[in-house]
Amino acid sequence: DAAAMSAAVAAVEEQLGAISILVQNAGIATAAPLSKTDDETWKRIFDVNVTAPFRLCRELLPKMAKSGFGRIVNVASTAGLTGFSYASAYSASKHALIGLTRSLALEFAPKGVTVNAVCPGFLDTEMTRRAVAAIVEKTGRAPAAAEAALAGFNPQKRLILSDEVATVVSMLVREDARSVNGAAIPIDGGQLMR
Repeated sequence: DAAAMSAAVAAVEEQLGAISILVQNAGIATAAPLSKTDDETWKRIFDVNVTAPFRLCRELLPKMAKSGFGRIVNVASTAGLTGFSYASAYSASKHALIGLTRSLALEFAPKGVTVNAVCPGFLDTEMTRRAVAAIVEKTGRAPAAAEAALAGFNPQKRLILSDEVATVVSMLVREDARSVNGAAIPIDGGQLMR
């Protein structure tokens, strides 16, 4: 909701002053074969995963550029660096988010602003728990086997922890991280090296 987002930005700025760091962590996913991915699902995933970050960047980047400092970190996914079966809308949205990240990084680089993305593999989060439940429902696998299948994408054979992602995000928002710009950093235990 563009109006609600603008109102939220205004409220934060009124209470705390100018926003210099934005971490865009909201995201949704569904799993379905292409033939069952309807237009509404596609639109909803893009609205949350791409359009909302675009709108917040459009709202905040000019202000950051004017102040001479800003850090934006978009939480993408390994799905945005590769593809996953039965996740065409999600993968496409995360590819788009990485493209947005890289374009804005170039546009605002001379202004003291950096725009980067982190790309986690399967995380130990509520979203993954919903994916495990869907696998159980559709395949009849035991929950532990379904979780192990997702963890198996990581060569370390485990789900990534949110704290591990937060560590990389906290590095990217530091003032002395100004040379890291336009990066899409995988946090996946080596998944993409396969």
